[in-house]
Amino acid sequence: MKTSKIEMPVVDAQLQDCINEEQAKFFLDNGFLVIRNVLKGEELKLIQSEMTTLYDKGVAGTDGDPDYMYSKGVKSGQQVLKRVEYVIDKSDPMKVLLGHPFILRSVEKLQGPNFIPTWDSMVLKAPDEGIIVPWHRDAAVPEGCEDKRPIFNVDFYLDEADLQTCLWVIPGSSNWSAEEADERCKRPGFSTEDAIPVPMQPGDVIFHNILVLHGSPDGDGNPMRRTVYYEFRPGEIEAGFGPHTLEYLALKQNVLLDCIERRKQAAYTEGETSFAYKPTGGFAIKRATKPQQYRYPHESYWRQ
Repeated sequence: MKTSKIEMPVVDAQLQDCINEEQAKFFLDNGFLVIRNVLKGEELKLIQSEMTTLYDKGVAGTDGDPDYMYSKGVKSGQQVLKRVEYVIDKSDPMKVLLGHPFILRSVEKLQGPNFIPTWDSMVLKAPDEGIIVPWHRDAAVPEGCEDKRPIFNVDFYLDEADLQTCLWVIPGSSNWSAEEADERCKRPGFSTEDAIPVPMQPGDVIFHNILVLHGSPDGDGNPMRRTVYYEFRPGEIEAGFGPHTLEYLALKQNVLLDCIERRKQAAYTEGETSFAYKPTGGFAIKRATKPQQYRYPHESYWRQ
């Protein structure tokens, strides 16, 4: 297949403690950034095991639990698990992961000190049943928002993603108009003439802007591919435009603080320099409180 060519910067989380200016510019210009070796050793194995447990639960059946989502498999034609929501609530290692200092320092660099964690999910391609993910944007920037800071997902890869299963992106499409993006998404088939594949190894991460066009073809004989998505948004954009209420922002700030503390206590993070979350202005936290829960359903906190 003909593909677009682009020279991606090499980012290795074992060799630096945050993305640098050149890497941040690449992300802002292109809408995505690959970071190698974010997860390793015991942490990677723990998270893989925890997500296997959730996958097995979803495959066995969940009696209509809305956090487990399904689509028709390309090979069997049966309902196949494709997504699990609120993974932080379902797993202690996923709480520890939210406090990852390289990730949080890099999010702060791109969004400023008042960033808020929003969505947390596992998205997967089941073995031999790879469901096509057509070209799409994850969401739109709220109407009327002129703040240019990116809203983006941090995608943690738990399995190898080769050319058969990996994400494809269209570099720079995060800066397209809604009309340009819509026209590209409506083209028939999964054409890749202006796109690039992004192969990944277990423990690697992609930052991807919610506006960048991305997707993946279907698979036949594909191996398992599990990816955990944590989304972050600048607090100023959320406070000004939503979609969540101000109450939600404060609740999620306390979840983040709790997860940072949990990471400090984890045996497998010994020697790591923790992230200091210090939001400013109206987002400053005068007194942290222990979260009452870790699953705050989005639909319960939408603005009217």
